[in-house]
Amino acid sequence: MADYFNKITAVGYHDIEKEIEHLKQTRPARIKALQAARALGDLSENAEYSAAKRDLRHLESRLRYLSKQLRYAQIVTPKADQTIEIGKQVTIEFLDDHDTENYEIVGRPEADVSQNKISEASPLGKALINQTVGDTVTVESPNGSYLVKVKAVTLTQ
Repeated sequence: MADYFNKITAVGYHDIEKEIEHLKQTRPARIKALQAARALGDLSENAEYSAAKRDLRHLESRLRYLSKQLRYAQIVTPKADQTIEIGKQVTIEFLDDHDTENYEIVGRPEADVSQNKISEASPLGKALINQTVGDTVTVESPNGSYLVKVKAVTLTQ
């Protein structure tokens, strides 16, 4: 069986590396908090101990998750053309209301709709991948289908 790799931009990869480094720096403080709470005595009724233990477990879990994201990441370098792919900025027009939006096409681990970063696996991303300027595509979403027109495609800075 071939290994499965998640496509990701170089910026997304480095963001995950930064988060891992930050978490590793906060780990000693969480361990000290756990030790201090443990020293308070009876562990069965020690809320500070339970909270410190839960916080440390959460940190360790997040570290494992992020490390796995990096292990199975494949950095994608977009081509300098007008084809939509991971690592490109795209301007689209929604044909039902003629609203225009800019989106960055990214890999799954870095998708964040609040920052207009959509995954190539999302309904909109899936419909846009491999399209070019001027193309009109139908997006099949859980709420129904709609049409969008590609207005511009640029490399992400």
